[in-house]
Amino acid sequence: EIRFNPPGRQFDTVVMMDCSQCPIHPQLQGAFHATVKKNAELLKAQGIRPVLFMSWAYKDKPEMTAQLAEQYTAAAKANGAKVIPAGLAFARAIAMKPELELYAPDKRHPSLAGTYLSACTTYAALFGRNPVGLGYTAGLPADTVRLLQTAAWEAVQAYAQP
Repeated sequence: EIRFNPPGRQFDTVVMMDCSQCPIHPQLQGAFHATVKKNAELLKAQGIRPVLFMSWAYKDKPEMTAQLAEQYTAAAKANGAKVIPAGLAFARAIAMKPELELYAPDKRHPSLAGTYLSACTTYAALFGRNPVGLGYTAGLPADTVRLLQTAAWEAVQAYAQP
């Protein structure tokens, strides 16, 4: 049984995400880490679990994946936070099917498939459950849904939480 929150509390988890490049931008990286620290301390003092949503690389800058993973992992380790490895799930899905379009035309924001992948990764990371076989499809084709669910689960399983 999944219990979402203790009696009398509206929530038990807060998911935080910064802009896509902030954790790796030379002028913004310090603010990213300082803000994670400040917010994680506030949350933990209230018994709330801090979670970081690891963003994905820009479509035309795949090297961002490893950089983002490194910074989100370091921030999580330093602050006792959990990570939703959405960026790693993007990279995994792209490796599985390069022609699958996970991005909007701006090459930064997610398409419907990218959004669905992020949701599956969030589900898998927060609940520790395999999303493969979940009924909601967002109207995507069955083979795409299966691939995205699989990529999300594999990314979460492969990611070593700090």
